[in-house]
Amino acid sequence: MKIVHDADVAATSGELATLSRFRSELYGCLTARADALFELSDALLCTEAPVKALVDLTLAPEHRRGHGAMYDGLNEGRIDIERLRTTVAGLVLPRAADGRLMLAVDVSPWLRPDAATSPDRLFCHVYGRGRNADQYIPGWPYSFIAALEPGRTSWTAILDAVRLGPDDDVAEITAVQVRAVVQRLVEAGQWRTGDPDILIVFDAGYDLARLAFLLTDLPVEIVGRIRADRVMRLPAPPREPGLNGRPPKHGKEFRLAEQSTWPDPAVITTTDTTRYGTAVAISWDRLHPRLTHRAAWLDHQGDLPVLEGTLICLTVDRLPGDHDPKPVWLWSSRTAATPSHVDRLWQAYLRRFDLEHTFRLFKQTLGWTAPKLRDPRAADRWTWLIITCYTQLRLARTLAADLRRPWERPALPGRLTPARVRRGFRNIRPKTVRPANAPKPSTPGPGRPTGSKNTNTTIRHDVGKTTMRDKTLKERQQRTG
Repeated sequence: MKIVHDADVAATSGELATLSRFRSELYGCLTARADALFELSDALLCTEAPVKALVDLTLAPEHRRGHGAMYDGLNEGRIDIERLRTTVAGLVLPRAADGRLMLAVDVSPWLRPDAATSPDRLFCHVYGRGRNADQYIPGWPYSFIAALEPGRTSWTAILDAVRLGPDDDVAEITAVQVRAVVQRLVEAGQWRTGDPDILIVFDAGYDLARLAFLLTDLPVEIVGRIRADRVMRLPAPPREPGLNGRPPKHGKEFRLAEQSTWPDPAVITTTDTTRYGTAVAISWDRLHPRLTHRAAWLDHQGDLPVLEGTLICLTVDRLPGDHDPKPVWLWSSRTAATPSHVDRLWQAYLRRFDLEHTFRLFKQTLGWTAPKLRDPRAADRWTWLIITCYTQLRLARTLAADLRRPWERPALPGRLTPARVRRGFRNIRPKTVRPANAPKPSTPGPGRPTGSKNTNTTIRHDVGKTTMRDKTLKERQQRTG
């Protein structure tokens, strides 16, 4: 006989109430074609198999409309994205052991190589697609921000998604996106005065110094990976008495690839891990890149800033798959990092890879990139429907039963993967609110007359950036002269 405790019943009721409130708020954010979009999200949640085509979702019992209504919802529907962002920011978010929020920022592409009639496509960098080499394939890149959990898991909490356009500067758009997310978290009470700074983790490819400069007025700390061939600068030495002239702004060079240029480290920590063996983190304080009036800093007025931070070199004994371990270099915008904080930084960077599990679920299971949509605005609507479905799975992760296959290992309570939670969501849905109205009877339209042809010519769009920016003062003088 199974004994049910009152505390478990109360917890379950509270989680169901939270899920129902989010579903009601989601329906309120759908300002046009609300019923069609909401039932499409329910069909996506309750369909067990991976989504290969949108039309397959119309066969689910939860989708009571035809395939025409589904496509009409995506193409002509409307979503109040700002209200939806505020709603997602107000949910319970995972935190690190010290109570701080850890956010990860990364770009994932929706590849559309054959969509010549789709506007705003960029060349997206991909690796290992068809061959083991870097490639640039046309598509729509999306910048995601997610809250990370402290331990090894396949869950994240997606907070925002922005599609990068042909005229966008990645650093500027990322800074604006991060600023908006942090402001929403502060307004939602997720961060208060006196709390630890929000840790924002980036992978290689981002201009960390510029992001730290653009976000310097926010309670955030930037940490990310830098290339192993970078050259940093040590702090400027104190000015000797009796010398004239301008004092130096930079110290000696710190070449990451030349150990002879490394001074004595400020902190050395050693941690035994089960996955990587012994992890050794060596850090140096107050290292900064030397900025020049080029590229991103070309329009900066006045003297360029000196952005000091903590440089970390992480080495491990082994990597999964018998790969040769190489040092990983990280840079943080915070100085005077303690040994415990140095360990927190590199461990937070490793947690950033949990976002890759979310991208894999979006594409391989939920079918984020499966639709062949022409309009990028319809792609934005479908992207946010995917995010809301994933959020509902996260809210229902402790409510779902483990409907595992005979060949799968049992999972501990509360440790189900998003795909397993999706298997049991059809049993959870009847216990929540279902605000979508029943479809009204209708008859199909007459369609195109027999024998007529479509004479409208579809516009074909070029791929890539539309605005070329000057990278040096010489290029600007040549263009304006």
